[in-house]
Amino acid sequence: MSVPRNLPASLGELRRSSFSEERLRSRRVKDELRENLIAKLRAGENVFPGIVGYDDTVVPQLVNAILSRHNFILLGLRGQAKSRILRALTGLLDAATPYVAGCEIHDNPYAPICKRCRNLVAEQGDATPIAFLSPDDRYVEKLATPDVTIADLIGDIDPIKAARGGHDLASELTVHYGLLPRANRGIFAINELPDLAGKIQVGLFNIMQEGDVQIKGYPIRMPLDVAMVFSANPEDYTARGKIITPLKDRIGSEVRTHYPATVEEGIAITAQEAWVARNGKADGLQMLVPPFIREVIERIAFSAREDKKIDKRSGVSQRLPISVMENVISNAERRAIRNKEDHVVPRVSDIYAAMPAITGKLELEYEGEMRGADNVARELIRAAVAKTFDRYFKDANLQQVVQWFDLGGEIKVADTAPAKEVIGGLKNIQGLLDKLSAIEVSGKDRPEMQVAAAEFVLEGLHAHKRIGRSEERVFSAGEKQVQPKRSEAAAGREDFPPARNRRPYN
Repeated sequence: MSVPRNLPASLGELRRSSFSEERLRSRRVKDELRENLIAKLRAGENVFPGIVGYDDTVVPQLVNAILSRHNFILLGLRGQAKSRILRALTGLLDAATPYVAGCEIHDNPYAPICKRCRNLVAEQGDATPIAFLSPDDRYVEKLATPDVTIADLIGDIDPIKAARGGHDLASELTVHYGLLPRANRGIFAINELPDLAGKIQVGLFNIMQEGDVQIKGYPIRMPLDVAMVFSANPEDYTARGKIITPLKDRIGSEVRTHYPATVEEGIAITAQEAWVARNGKADGLQMLVPPFIREVIERIAFSAREDKKIDKRSGVSQRLPISVMENVISNAERRAIRNKEDHVVPRVSDIYAAMPAITGKLELEYEGEMRGADNVARELIRAAVAKTFDRYFKDANLQQVVQWFDLGGEIKVADTAPAKEVIGGLKNIQGLLDKLSAIEVSGKDRPEMQVAAAEFVLEGLHAHKRIGRSEERVFSAGEKQVQPKRSEAAAGREDFPPARNRRPYN
């Protein structure tokens, strides 16, 4: 976001402009956020564009925090849009904010707080040069790491500045300002706050409560104008560090984020974030992503969040379905390029090919470690396919398709095979292509889409164990479950109960 043109260039011009002295002196950053938020609410605008699924939960709490002029913290597991929300706060800042040109801490021209700017205004008066900040310029973000020092955040003595300017080390002009003073008249965000060492967190006490900072070695207090916001992962409280109690006490509001509540919300987020639109003149390929593929991908994340083999404290990031979607499309793209097809249509087999985008994002419990990440990922895909299949074909009669396999039918649907080659074999399966009318998709008459839909039906039947499938992707008859017979001697003995009622010996 750029600064508008034709703005005042000197303090004198600024006094004669719409930037009134009284307003700039009294209006602090939190007042500015509050006023602009109220204007957006009155106009019915989306306060946080691009944030999906938080309209009735997180957003109202954020609005309350800003209206209360609170410093706040976003608390939630990884991949819950915490950083995006913090960066979206710049949308509540003014389009242009004047400051004394060249000032490291963006001093208010009407009320400078650093010695350099006070001297400059005293010497030059109305000729003092003025520059302007855009909203993006007023957002400063720091990722908390254990090696962050007070000097990084607040500031320290700069002997080089003293030597070059010929100043005494006791002079305020030798101060090297840290990130917090440089965020003056803006928003200062600290991500992963628990990773900040406890003794460094203490350095934030003054700015949180009294609104000023004390820089090492100088008997001065700088009254900064900063809105402080933070993010943290609950896992961090025990895994790597914690937020010290006095600092938590100074944070006005704690807003908890969450994963999408519905599959539809997850699909909307993935569609917004994933790199799907790859159509272009250079490659000559047209992208068609079936809705059932989008749903299966999203249900993988939902199944993972409920699976006991996966660590719930770590969470399953929304980045998982986003990465899977991109990998799935890439595998379909590779197939289309190799087979000289002009339409890219992902299949369920492409989801299995995207397992590298799943396994690296799962923190497994002991049981999951014993089974292995690949096996856990396959189980998640299979469960996601089964749930999606039920939504499309819950009341459909697919017995004719199952019977074709029971009578010895087999078909191989390789993820690299061209659609025209596969569709010929699929036509031999009685009743299969007729059932595809239950799936409403664009381009349903194209062989690529027909193969994708037919394979989805076969994968759904396999997920429900009605037909079998080998690792080479050969679909065949499923294994019949045969109940073992009890011996006549056992059946005739009253002291030998059926297996389902038998109690284990102690």
